[in-house]
Amino acid sequence: MSDDILRGAEDRMAKSIEALHRELSTIRTGRANPSLLEHVQVEAYDTHVPINQVASLSAPEAHLILVQPWDRNVIQAIERALRRSDLGLNPSNDGQVIRVPVPPLTEERRRDFVKTVKQRAEEARVAVRNIRRDDMERLRHLEHESELSEDQAQRAHAQLQKVTDRFVEQIDEVARRKEAELLEL
Repeated sequence: MSDDILRGAEDRMAKSIEALHRELSTIRTGRANPSLLEHVQVEAYDTHVPINQVASLSAPEAHLILVQPWDRNVIQAIERALRRSDLGLNPSNDGQVIRVPVPPLTEERRRDFVKTVKQRAEEARVAVRNIRRDDMERLRHLEHESELSEDQAQRAHAQLQKVTDRFVEQIDEVARRKEAELLEL
């Protein structure tokens, strides 16, 4: 029983780290990366859709993202969505493709992004700790209902804490790597 709880906790904590990776991939580092644009929503076909559902994204150069719409009728909507995004990018449209130059980051902007990384990492740590709290409560409940002995419950608590510590370390490492990437010139 406690093994199931521990496996479930590990799975949910791993998903928290995956979510952190996805969130951090949208933070600009000064290099062109198509994942920067994945959260941009385009108003097309009377609905809002992610940009990668109406166009292909590529980075042929270090400071350029190329957006190739599958339907030329949505090229204006894509350009508008890119201009409205919080990325501070200035796309240019030639009627066939949209070129999005990615300018180098200023020192101030880099520091702002580092703060954002720290904030997202803390949110991931909180998510992992919430998982630990919920599962600790489940273990206490099982112990109270006499489905686990006191010794089994103590071992499960210790194992759950070790799993939590391991995932918090992984979150810290992911955040450190992203911060180093942002501060790299």
